[in-house]
Amino acid sequence: MFPEPARLGVKICGLTSESQARAVIALGADALGINFWPRSKRHLPPEQAAPWLPALHPRTTLVAVLVNAGPELVAQILGENLARILQLHGDETPSQVAALMERGIPVIKALQVRDRACLDAIGRYPCQTLLLDAFNPGHYGGGGATFPWELAVIARDMFPEKRLILSGGLTPQNVRQAVVETRPAAVDVASGVESSPGVKDLARVAEFIAQARAGAASPGSPASPPLPSSLR
Repeated sequence: MFPEPARLGVKICGLTSESQARAVIALGADALGINFWPRSKRHLPPEQAAPWLPALHPRTTLVAVLVNAGPELVAQILGENLARILQLHGDETPSQVAALMERGIPVIKALQVRDRACLDAIGRYPCQTLLLDAFNPGHYGGGGATFPWELAVIARDMFPEKRLILSGGLTPQNVRQAVVETRPAAVDVASGVESSPGVKDLARVAEFIAQARAGAASPGSPASPPLPSSLR
């Protein structure tokens, strides 16, 4: 399960090679994001992922990052065991998310946050976990921009039954404060720990994970609100 109810989750997104994926797992990441959107700078074609990605399932949670993906790509990812969770960054509707969930497919819906009005969309999606990213018109994540963290706090208070992943502009230098201020269920990073798109700086990954954990351990800053018993 990602994120776990009892602790802050850390997801490193945009892995493109087996060696780096295994190194990031060894550093303590809870989940890896694999970007299957062809227009992404971190795109990993399924045929390149298939020889090595399924072997990582016992060691981590694999999340497929998708943008308006067609049924053929979804079927390929699930059929070839490339991921267990779909993270949808496009214009997917609540009904499309519901249709996937009815098939037993775990879904994370990513939403771009510009202002408080954007937060209303959280309640329209049936999935329990949503990722809050910076507003970036015409793009679908991975831009490295932040959004006002107070909006994440408002979102948490508006929808205590949801599990919110904080993304957008996080780095080893600011993730601790972000966790302290917003108390997310998880944090997600791509460009903030890279030397170039799709290539992780492992020292930055290690520092990011350490700082995120330190923020979660800060007094008075639990990783996330407890789940209602009916949702555990």
